[in-house]
Amino acid sequence: MSADGADAVEMRTALVRLRRGTGLPVAFGGLMTGSPLTGGTGSVRIGELSGAVTGALRGLAIATGNGLGGKALALSRPCAVTDYPVSRHISHEYDAAVAAEGLLSVLAVPVVVRRRVRGVLYGALRTAQPLGDRTLGEAVAAARDVEQALVVRDEARALLAAVAGAGAAGSVAGEVARGVAGSVAGAGGSGAGAEVGSAAWEEVREAHGALRALAPRVVDPALRAELLAVCGRLASATAPPRVRDVGLTPRELDVLACVATGATNAATAERLGLRPETVKGYLRSAMRKLGAHTRLEAVVAARRAGLLP
Repeated sequence: MSADGADAVEMRTALVRLRRGTGLPVAFGGLMTGSPLTGGTGSVRIGELSGAVTGALRGLAIATGNGLGGKALALSRPCAVTDYPVSRHISHEYDAAVAAEGLLSVLAVPVVVRRRVRGVLYGALRTAQPLGDRTLGEAVAAARDVEQALVVRDEARALLAAVAGAGAAGSVAGEVARGVAGSVAGAGGSGAGAEVGSAAWEEVREAHGALRALAPRVVDPALRAELLAVCGRLASATAPPRVRDVGLTPRELDVLACVATGATNAATAERLGLRPETVKGYLRSAMRKLGAHTRLEAVVAARRAGLLP
C-alpha cells in the first residue's frame, strides 16, 4: 500500500468514528500535501468524504487562514460555526462547495503532530444549530486517532531511513558484523577496536528493538512487512549456519527485543502498548521455549538461535 493509500485508510477510519461518535450526517477531511520528513508544507486537500451526497467538497485545497478549516489550521485548534454561509468569523472562499452540499453547522479540527499541522477533519449538519461540547470532544478524539497513526508511521519511516542510510537494508547488519569481527581480531579482542565494534552492535540492537516495537502499530501492511523484513535481516547477521527453531510467537519476540535493549517490563509494556502482566507472561513463555532461567539467558539464547542481533 502506498503512503497515499495508507493516508486514505487512516482518514476514512477517523471519519467513520467521527460520524458514529457525534451523530453528524457528514464528515470529510484531508492531510497536508508534501512529506513532513522533508519539510513539506503544502495545502490540505480534501480527499475523503463520508455521508456526502455530492462530490463538491472532494479535491478542495484548503489554504491556511481560509474558510473554517483554514482558520483551524492557522490557530491549531478546533473551530466551529452555526451558520456557515453568513458567519462573520471566517472567510468565504469555499462557500460554493459548502452550499452545493447543503451544509450549515460545521466544525473543523486540526490534525497536529509534534506541533506541525498535518491535516484537518470536518463534521457538519445540514441545519443551523449549535454543536455542543460532546460533539466537539468526539471530533477531537477522531483527530487524535489520525495523529497517532501518523506518529507511528513517521517513526517507522525514520528508522528505516536511518538503517538505509548506513547501507542497503539487507547488508547493514552484515557490514557491522564484519566490522566487529575485524575490530576484535585487530585489537586482540580488546581496546578501541572492540569498543567500536560493541558500540556498532548496540546501535543495531537498538534499531532492531525499536523496529519490532513499532511494527504491530503500523496500519499500512506494506510498511509493516518492510519493518519486519529489516528486523529479520538485522537478526540473521549473526545467525549460525543452522538456526534452531524454538517456535517463538511474534509477540514473544517483540518482548525479547525490548528486553535485549535493557528495557524493564514496565518500559516494554509502554513501548508495545501492553500491560506489564502480559509482558511477564510473554517473557516467561519465551524463556521456557529457549530453556532459559533468567532474562539474560533468554536474550543470549535468542541471539544464538539467530532471532535477535
